[in-house]
Amino acid sequence: MEEIKKVKNIVIGAGPAGRLGSFELGKLGEETLLIEKKYIAGTCLNEGCMVVCALTDISRFIRSFKRYNEIGFIDGSISLDYKSACDNIKKTQLFLRQLNQEENESVNNNVIYGEASVEINDDDKIIVKVKLDNDNPLQRESVKNRDYDIYEAENLLIATGARPFIPNIDGAKYALTSSDILSLEEVPSKLNIVGGGIIATELSNLFSSFGSEVKIIARSEILKDLEPEIKSYVVKKLIDEVDIHENTNVLEITENSIITDKGEFEGKTLIATGRVPNSEIVADIVNLNEDGSIKVNEFFQTSNPNIYAAGDVTGGITLTPYARKEGISAARNMAGYLNKFEDMIVPQSLTLDLDVSFTQNTSKSEEDNSKNIEDVIIPSIGGPHAFWRILRGETGITKVSLNTETEEIVRASQISPSSIDDTAYLAFLMNMGITKEDFDDFLEVHPSTDTYYKILKIM
Repeated sequence: MEEIKKVKNIVIGAGPAGRLGSFELGKLGEETLLIEKKYIAGTCLNEGCMVVCALTDISRFIRSFKRYNEIGFIDGSISLDYKSACDNIKKTQLFLRQLNQEENESVNNNVIYGEASVEINDDDKIIVKVKLDNDNPLQRESVKNRDYDIYEAENLLIATGARPFIPNIDGAKYALTSSDILSLEEVPSKLNIVGGGIIATELSNLFSSFGSEVKIIARSEILKDLEPEIKSYVVKKLIDEVDIHENTNVLEITENSIITDKGEFEGKTLIATGRVPNSEIVADIVNLNEDGSIKVNEFFQTSNPNIYAAGDVTGGITLTPYARKEGISAARNMAGYLNKFEDMIVPQSLTLDLDVSFTQNTSKSEEDNSKNIEDVIIPSIGGPHAFWRILRGETGITKVSLNTETEEIVRASQISPSSIDDTAYLAFLMNMGITKEDFDDFLEVHPSTDTYYKILKIM
């Protein structure tokens, strides 16, 4: 019989929630084992945000070069070696994975790689079995002398994240997902992207800048979470090279085309229709929500009080910073430092040629009567990374919605080179209950392209 090792805390999944959760447990002096199936740091580093950011750096360079050529003070041409770009992204990812692992080990956590399974034994103990992946370059030598590990845990945190959702479409097996973009040997000459959300829009921007003839095919409308004026700017000025087909149903996908109710389009297909939680690991052990995500209470406990869950696997707001916060909160509860997770105003972004960022006080929006809301929309200003856009009128746009009775900010959206930072700090101030009057003494750093303070000082 194989040895069962007792561990106080086990975390399965090393994405933002699991990595930060296990790190927090280690900082609190808690014995912790972190198990990751494939890559530490999760979707964000390995398939998501960081990949998009890396490719967007290239995309922006290409677009800026073309802009300077058209204005007339730079002459020449450039070409992209897409495979080389992807190879260098992979090298950077490996470096960052090593840093993330070392960070977790610095607080005396053990990190192992392998596929885990969970069961509850006859004594109601949590048993975790791990088929070790000894081909993983980050697997420690001390682990490589065995194939399997079996553990008994006092507490378990499930942070297994989510994966791309593949709709039930004939021929879906021929489609790519966001997980495949670093595996492409070259940029497709024609690319059809199914979906209308942030991921679909970001990828459409990237591949159109790289030379693809890109179509977005959305079942309803695209970018439904954006304010109408912000969406209009995105469509007309940031992804204007993309052919958008809204209210279009996909009937079939073939190896080199896509068939819709509005016609057939040539090219490779990429599906970006959302994500589905990786909850199967405990599906027979704890209660799930209707969408398959793990059901948790305000302490991140599941229906089994010693099994916790955090991050995308619990549904809700599936953003990296939010998952980190959830993982830390769950870890503190596991360690006996009880804390409830409070809802908050969350900033979001869309990474394009200019960053698009937005935030909304949902509770205030629901309570407010529309006649108490004042909207102000102005062009974003020129400055760092925006000066050479002024002559074209392409510096971006900013919109702020204010409750005229309470003088609280209800919604805010900005398209500018600095919008990610600007909107993050504004959301923080909104969570603190800041009002328009509080901006009277605000002094901006100059030069910047932040326009929020300008609007709030003139309203």
